[in-house]
Amino acid sequence: MSDPAPQDTGPDTSTSFGYRRVDETERQGLVNGVFASVAERYDLMNDLMSGGLHRLWKRDLIAQLNPPRRDTPFRLLDVAGGTGDVSMRYVGAAGPGATAVLCDISPEMLAVARRRVDDAGLAERIAIVEGNAEALPFPDASFDAYTIAFGIRNVTHIDKALAEAFRVLKIGGRFLCLEFSTVQVPVLDRLYDFHSFEVIPRLGNLVAGDAASYRYLVESIRKFPKQEQFAGMLREARFERVSYRNLTGGVAAIHSGWKL
Repeated sequence: MSDPAPQDTGPDTSTSFGYRRVDETERQGLVNGVFASVAERYDLMNDLMSGGLHRLWKRDLIAQLNPPRRDTPFRLLDVAGGTGDVSMRYVGAAGPGATAVLCDISPEMLAVARRRVDDAGLAERIAIVEGNAEALPFPDASFDAYTIAFGIRNVTHIDKALAEAFRVLKIGGRFLCLEFSTVQVPVLDRLYDFHSFEVIPRLGNLVAGDAASYRYLVESIRKFPKQEQFAGMLREARFERVSYRNLTGGVAAIHSGWKL
């Protein structure tokens, strides 16, 4: 008697959520739950997790963007803009003709961003829009620059997000991504692992009452493509003059590409 033929279960639609495998249709909802949980303490936790380094990295991101200082129209799309750090730094460094659209999928994060932008008197220069990086609610060729800081690793389909970034940029527009990456310095990598897996979840539990969300954020960093691999994804998305620059020994990296 022959063994029964194996059943066809169809294509594998699972993807990573940290170190777990989940169906890709469930992942965005799980990510949204993480950021709904941490929104009110997100900025404080960033300071605690990075020892304040994220502020220096974001300053480097804006310096590399080099927005015009004069009254020159220049429009930035800040995707996964969260609580508004990058958008606010950008308009603070740029001339009066520079404006930003802060786009994020999390209404809880956007609520914090809206409060911060209003308190800073920047509502006329920073628009706030709820939207998905994989299907941006903007016309083709409508932005001079696109930034995404610590957000690309939370996207389910990175290739779709990069295609959307390319679509909404004008010819000559620039893509910049600031993301945690792979440490390139011996010893520092082991210290970084200890901090990530032992210290950060405990801080998350102590400060935000949520160790699980911060454990996911740490795991998502380890699942994100290494520097060269992500640069290759930018090239596949048709960006040119692709490059990256490591920060703090590769703890983070700024990736750059141009729509030419």
